[in-house]
Amino acid sequence: MSLGKDEKIITSGLSTRVIHHNESYAKETGTIMPPIFPSSTFLHGNESGFDYTRSGNPNFRILESVLSSLEDCKYANVFSSGVAAITAIVSSLKKDDLILCEENLYGCTVRLFEQVFKRFGLRTVWIDFTNSIPEEIIPKLNPAMIWIESPTNPLLKIININKICTIANKMKIPVVVDNTFATPILQQPLKLGATLSLTSTTKYINGHSDALGGAVCTESSEWNTRLIFAQKALGLNPSPFDCWLITRGVKTLPLRLERQVKNASEIANKLADHTLIDVVRYPFRNDHPQSKLAKKQMLSGGAIVTASLNANEKITYSFCKSLRLFKMAESLGGIESLICHPATMTHASVPRETKLKIGITDSLIRFSVGCEDIDDLIADLNQAFEKIS
Repeated sequence: MSLGKDEKIITSGLSTRVIHHNESYAKETGTIMPPIFPSSTFLHGNESGFDYTRSGNPNFRILESVLSSLEDCKYANVFSSGVAAITAIVSSLKKDDLILCEENLYGCTVRLFEQVFKRFGLRTVWIDFTNSIPEEIIPKLNPAMIWIESPTNPLLKIININKICTIANKMKIPVVVDNTFATPILQQPLKLGATLSLTSTTKYINGHSDALGGAVCTESSEWNTRLIFAQKALGLNPSPFDCWLITRGVKTLPLRLERQVKNASEIANKLADHTLIDVVRYPFRNDHPQSKLAKKQMLSGGAIVTASLNANEKITYSFCKSLRLFKMAESLGGIESLICHPATMTHASVPRETKLKIGITDSLIRFSVGCEDIDDLIADLNQAFEKIS
């Protein structure tokens, strides 16, 4: 979806841009909030060019315009989920193409690559981008695509996006950055040289744990065309209602994220001082292995905190279940705080030996910090620690 110069919001303030989108497709009513357009089909020859919702809908375009403005890029395409957005990108590749991946990716991304697309002849190589030398490995492997996350899920590794993209761009290798954890507010991969910035809009963009969605932003007209084709040909389109919910949710993203980041930073510091915690990972803490890069690449450390307990799986699980405000559930990025046990939840489909190799142990837990009062969140952690001590 493209925004012309005459369509751009005049003001440059990010919080203003996510609230005041350009198009509502209901000018005659004066509605402030765009309506939902649940129609599956449209009258032939309408001036907006809609025909069938699988290939376009007013709610898609409204959300796409907000996301392209948020990411400050030419094109945004929306999909039914983050996994659908991944599928749209990978479906453009062909048999025997090689995807060079950071070894710590979202579990469903790993499953999609290794258990679905592998059967169609796509190949993957998994490396630790924090230890490898991109100047050597990228030219040596000459992949068809490079796929990274930063921060990674769930280990919060910080990958040098600009360094990788500088090498890849010279070789005309597209780089995909899953930016779900950071959001465009804290990090803009396209400005760092990435070809595609992917996000699960289910998470922070929507922020209320009540809708599924995914999006891919790019400056490339060629990739925009490919993504539009994939949305229509593979049926990866979202629902108008989910797009409406996400459009509503994104309006409060700056406010929510400010509170969540503040809470997460304080919780990371509190956890680090507790005797039952072995390791805490938070990108802006000085003890994070890539903290200097994180502070250069991101505006803040985000709202995810990962930690390892000095405990076995049974006690770790008991700790998660003992929390009252941190609900044990999949997903992240909502206004409510969640806790996850990656080894048996988000990365359950990843082979155990692979999990242990990259550091996803039975004692690892991932906090998605919400907007609650910080004193209440800390009290919740304390009472859960007391139960397992």
